[in-house]
Amino acid sequence: MGSVLALSSSPGHHNWPFSSNQSSSRWDSHPRRDGRLPNPGSFHSLHRSCKDVFPQQIEGIKMIVNKTLSSFFKASHMLHLSAVSPSYYRFHVEHLQSDDYSKDKDAPALIGEMDSSGSLNAHALLHLTERVRARTVFQTQQSQFVTWQFETEYRGSDFTAAVTVANPDVLRESVILVAHFLQSVSSGLVLGGELVYHRGRAEEGGILTLAGQYSSNHSSMFHRFIQIGVEFEASTRTQETTTSFGYQMELPEANMVFRGMINSRCIIGGVLEKRLTPLPATLIMGAFVNHRGDKLQVGLGVTVG
Repeated sequence: MGSVLALSSSPGHHNWPFSSNQSSSRWDSHPRRDGRLPNPGSFHSLHRSCKDVFPQQIEGIKMIVNKTLSSFFKASHMLHLSAVSPSYYRFHVEHLQSDDYSKDKDAPALIGEMDSSGSLNAHALLHLTERVRARTVFQTQQSQFVTWQFETEYRGSDFTAAVTVANPDVLRESVILVAHFLQSVSSGLVLGGELVYHRGRAEEGGILTLAGQYSSNHSSMFHRFIQIGVEFEASTRTQETTTSFGYQMELPEANMVFRGMINSRCIIGGVLEKRLTPLPATLIMGAFVNHRGDKLQVGLGVTVG
């Protein structure tokens, strides 16, 4: 059993070029003018606004080339060179039946990704009705299937409920069931949880995770360019707790964004993004120090497009 709590000063900007998060859904929560509580959104994106403030660790050298082939078709290439982990090449492609499916189109989104080792990650999203959507995910590790899951999600006026079936195997009598529930308590507070049940021939068990999010939006000039986020995670199984503090500072006149973080495990890190105008490219430089493990991790990346 574990619990996760995230705090954010304001909604984060999704502008990290190495992010693997999917496009926001048309159901993402927005304040309502009629005073009613908003829908809390998906459990997977509950802490996205907070996590976008934190820098993502990079190591070695990365180069990403993004290409928009049409309003419905996008592709990207990523090359990662590292002296610590195996180097790889990754090809990512997205196909949308609408150029703005997140607003008013009941159209499926198809996303595929394959790396140089032959591993595949495929994702399909289909809006069945105004409030119900279905999602399918397939993942392979080289020539072996490792994940195949099916999810159905229902979004009410102020709550979200979802059920996921992962890796069902009738012959081995194994399955993983996941249930999500989120409830908007106020305009800035969301509470919910995740229940995971797994069964196999040799084992059976469950894990309960409680989650919450509190966010506040400030309109001052200071809060427009500086955002902060706090994450707290506790586990009764491992008897460990982790607190992380992150911040993001934007310098529009210099075309720069800086993200920094520090946590209770004595890990300090920062990432600087610099837009190389007038070129359609962004330079990323990052460094992370683990004082307990006496480790230094440095990375450099370039995004084109």
